[in-house]
Amino acid sequence: MKLVPLGDRVVLKQSEAEETTKSGIILASKAQEKPQEAEVIAVGPGGMVDGKEVTMQVKVGDKVIYSKYSGNEVKLGEEEFIIVKQSDILAIVE
Repeated sequence: MKLVPLGDRVVLKQSEAEETTKSGIILASKAQEKPQEAEVIAVGPGGMVDGKEVTMQVKVGDKVIYSKYSGNEVKLGEEEFIIVKQSDILAIVE
């Protein structure tokens, strides 16, 4: 199966959470903070969204930083994805 986003939606695969701190302390899974960095897996077509023309600025393969509490988590098979609006993406990591 494949996720195909509509409108200005973007499908992201979240980066793995850090399991150790920089000083070497191992974190329990509950103490690990959800990362805000992800890879773009699929991009919607853009076009007219809510009466406004939307041009997609991200592409598949981009590493991005997105708003902490945005999007919807979706599980497809064994993999988990996040579907966000393009406006919830804050930056592209280069």
